[in-house]
Amino acid sequence: MKQLLICFLTVFVILSCDSRSTGEIPAIEGEQADSGVLRLAVIPTLDCLPLFLASEHNMFGRAGLEVAIVTYSAQMDCDTALQNGFVKAMATDLVRAEHLRQQNIPITFLSATDADWLLLTSRSARIKKLSQLDDKMMGMTRYSATDMLGDLAVDSGKLKEERVFRIQVNDVVIRQNMLIGAMIDAALLPQPQATAAINQQSCLILRPQARFDLQLGVIAMRENSLSKEQVEAFCKAYNEACDSLNARGLQSYSELIKKLTGADQQTVDSLPVMEFRHTRQPRERDVERAREWLKKKLEKADVEKQRI
Repeated sequence: MKQLLICFLTVFVILSCDSRSTGEIPAIEGEQADSGVLRLAVIPTLDCLPLFLASEHNMFGRAGLEVAIVTYSAQMDCDTALQNGFVKAMATDLVRAEHLRQQNIPITFLSATDADWLLLTSRSARIKKLSQLDDKMMGMTRYSATDMLGDLAVDSGKLKEERVFRIQVNDVVIRQNMLIGAMIDAALLPQPQATAAINQQSCLILRPQARFDLQLGVIAMRENSLSKEQVEAFCKAYNEACDSLNARGLQSYSELIKKLTGADQQTVDSLPVMEFRHTRQPRERDVERAREWLKKKLEKADVEKQRI
């Protein structure tokens, strides 16, 4: 019965994602691809707020950089846009960035970010601790930070990997709604989707990045896609946006958060205090841990394919 339900949910998620699709992502060729405009892909999460603020308030423009923000609801769409040359940079995580490198896409980092994911459970599931995830369904994105953090949570709960069913839900809003609607038992959600779910009585059972001392959020770009001057301009504007957010607080930018993420006012009012740090390179130990985890995951996937 559990396997049939998982199959049904997989079909549902595919259809749901198709209905929210932003359309085909074309490749850019010739002069347009080489223009001085930095096309930057974001998803509707709070780690992208400094980028959105710097764009909306012309901080990039004042720094001498022309930026076009392109918003997607799933990280995989950002990956496709980068692969096809439609964008030069994107907000992502170290696991997904490393996965692109495995596909021979040259990636470098503009900065680490303060992206965070919380492990939440559905109100109706009545799960209060990790050991109760046995025989439950967890929403995540394959080969991403949520996939890695989900594995670490399962290991920490001393559960067998095959006893926690992973449901791939790439769209963060659909994942949030499936958790609230009890279509899945648990999910790894970023902000503000995590706060929206908590307001609907979802239960927070783990802060994985804090527990495992991981910082996985990054802004990645294709190697050599920006000049030194453009990188400096980007950092100047990004840091200005961070300073403004830290000085004024999230509530001062309620309308901007609602525009970026689709969050309602109750969610914005309930957001925890956040600190947005200046541009910096990701910690090498985080890069290595993401790389090692992905290597093992891909090797295991290859073994399973050979068995079929």
